[in-house]
Amino acid sequence: MKKRLRVLFISGELIAGDLAYRLKKEGCDVRLYIKDSSRSDCFDGMVEKTDNWEKELDWVGRDGLIVFDDVGYGKIQDNLREKGYNVVGGSEGGDKLELDRDYGHKIFSTCEVSIVPTKNFSNIEDAIDFVKKNKGKWVIKQNDHQSFLNYVGHLKNGNDVISVLKNYKKRGIKSVNLQEKIDGIEIGVARYFNGNDWVGPIEFNIEHKDLYNDNIGPKTGEMGTIMWYSENENNKIYEKTLKKLKPFLIQANFKGDIDINCIVSEKGIYPIEATSRFGCPAIQLQMELHNSTWKEFLMALAKGEKYDLKYKKEIGIIVSICIPPFPYKSIKKNFYLKGMDIYFEETLTEEDKNMIHFEEVSFNKKDNSYCIAGSNGFILYIAGSGRTLKEARNKVYSLIKKISIPQMFYRTDIGLSFINKDEKKLKKESWI
Repeated sequence: MKKRLRVLFISGELIAGDLAYRLKKEGCDVRLYIKDSSRSDCFDGMVEKTDNWEKELDWVGRDGLIVFDDVGYGKIQDNLREKGYNVVGGSEGGDKLELDRDYGHKIFSTCEVSIVPTKNFSNIEDAIDFVKKNKGKWVIKQNDHQSFLNYVGHLKNGNDVISVLKNYKKRGIKSVNLQEKIDGIEIGVARYFNGNDWVGPIEFNIEHKDLYNDNIGPKTGEMGTIMWYSENENNKIYEKTLKKLKPFLIQANFKGDIDINCIVSEKGIYPIEATSRFGCPAIQLQMELHNSTWKEFLMALAKGEKYDLKYKKEIGIIVSICIPPFPYKSIKKNFYLKGMDIYFEETLTEEDKNMIHFEEVSFNKKDNSYCIAGSNGFILYIAGSGRTLKEARNKVYSLIKKISIPQMFYRTDIGLSFINKDEKKLKKESWI
């Protein structure tokens, strides 16, 4: 009898918690560690949990798989690899590429990738003085992935940016990054790397970070994404950005998913940030598009091996289903919606069930029911794919109507801008 693969899944804030659940359904023995205390009850009744991942190293062993889904663990990953463990998720160099925007832009420049004019500040007053002297529309970003704190300037005199910076100062935020705002189409290019070479096809994705339809409201982690795969290594977006990072990724011994979010404008293409970890909800949408098993794919990455990833030749869409207080965190320890039931229509098919990806959810075995967990309001995602984006959208939004969660909300326009104008423009200019 073949031994079941043991997987130790280490999560900072459940960027890819559903992947741990999927690995369990693939027949793996999984133990999940969640660092974020506000999400500690998520996946209760669904995946075996541990409150000390280091004590599980003997259990997972050197023939098992260790998965990290967040930045901040890169040096630990490198050390574990040196000790002979199979580890996937990133590396110390990958962490720095994402978390230190100044360093990231230096790497882009070294790799001859064009960058957006950017200024980094360790003092808010200096940032305010800079905007006063250099009036214009500036984008404020943090050196982390707390995107709800980011702000895109709208006023030509920069007064709105200055006001936001003053608020940051009151909050005790010291380090900020100012990017020149460039108008264009945002598109991400991503691919998996095994420490030596690329694995699998090239991924293209378009995120929808604003809370409301038509890109209105505060920035969020993500309200929805569209995605497709391509094997065309001559694509202009890939050639001018991600492809050039291969020498850096080899040097950093990076093993995981790497994404470069870009702006395509009339002047060309400009990377604006790197995501050197599993994306969210990119990883959940990848689950919809992949036909290969995740346990085989991730183990190949961890071992630095080639892998023939089987995937759907379709376009995918994913929609985030949220409740208050999202996109902000609750200040109350006893979140008033915690523990309330999530209802699914009895007519759900197996295909429907596979399209549902959980985050702040737990399972009550006594009642055989799912309920709200965590306290941030990022409950679950619905992913689907089709030969056309219209077909994929119909699948996803039809399924959402079969789900009932207290005070749930979501965007209804994910992918529409791509259908109505962006796809035509990107194709006309030979970007895709």
